[in-house]
Amino acid sequence: MKVVPRIGTERKEERRQQILEAAWRCAARSGFRDITVDDVCAEAELSKGAFYGYFAQKDDLLLALFDHDAQDLDQAMVELEVREPDGRERLRLFTQAVLARSDDPARVQVRADMWTRMLTEEEVRAAFRAIVQSRRQRLRAWIEEAVAAGELVDIPANAFASILLALSDGLLLHGRVDPGAFRWVNIRKALGFLLEGLEPVGSGAVKGSE
Repeated sequence: MKVVPRIGTERKEERRQQILEAAWRCAARSGFRDITVDDVCAEAELSKGAFYGYFAQKDDLLLALFDHDAQDLDQAMVELEVREPDGRERLRLFTQAVLARSDDPARVQVRADMWTRMLTEEEVRAAFRAIVQSRRQRLRAWIEEAVAAGELVDIPANAFASILLALSDGLLLHGRVDPGAFRWVNIRKALGFLLEGLEPVGSGAVKGSE
């Protein structure tokens, strides 16, 4: 009996990453809805058998892409907590990091496709909800710290965290629907002024606001 060699854990993760990166490139060109498993396999230079070793169906790939993007942003938030003690500046840098994703058409398209799917599919909605809840909790903690340190006025932390998250998603979606509606550089400036307006009277200006 012929023994089929098993792929090591590290190699399996490399292949999965290879598929995800290929899917990002395909989504940037055509949008996730219009790409096929064949497209992704051709881009990744892997067989369909290899693809189905990681994903049961194309829908699973969308969730994986969304999770992949979420992990990148969550890691950025962890790094901000380590290097930036000023809570108000931390919030400003977070909004800039989110808006920087507007420069990546694949990420914007996947986010738009996720919103479309959330209207009808509970599994997708639940995945999105879990990520947003975790991110809201972290932002809320940042805001509470900034208020306690006198860096922000006494603002409802959970509500403001929800506003920042909704603004980020809404702007990306609006930018996708109507790319000429606004300039991202001005959006970044406006959000900087928004945070500056929440500064307690008598404290300094927002660091690095544009």
